[in-house]
Amino acid sequence: MTAATDFTLVCHLDDIPMRGARRIYTSAYEVAIFRTSDNKVFALKDECPHKKAALSGGIVHGHSVACPLHNWVIDLASGQAQGMNKGCTPALATRMDETGNIYLAIPTAEGAAA
Repeated sequence: MTAATDFTLVCHLDDIPMRGARRIYTSAYEVAIFRTSDNKVFALKDECPHKKAALSGGIVHGHSVACPLHNWVIDLASGQAQGMNKGCTPALATRMDETGNIYLAIPTAEGAAA
């Protein structure tokens, strides 16, 4: 079985604070949509791989977020913990159109209802 990916409109760039995050809910899990100081947008499962804290409450610096619980640094593009920390949280693809609308990739199994 192959997987198809649908992009769904989830918010606008202005809905996300600069160097902050907005939490959204999907049928699979909560997702944090992050905005960096250079207006790049990333999406991760809103869960630190260490103690399951909500990454949406963390501090965004560069293209990373520091977990609010124990300061683990998570790469926004890959979801991978940085430095000596080990672990990964799922990263989801995003797209932004010319008006600032942000779309999130929500994978579905081929033939399944979206």
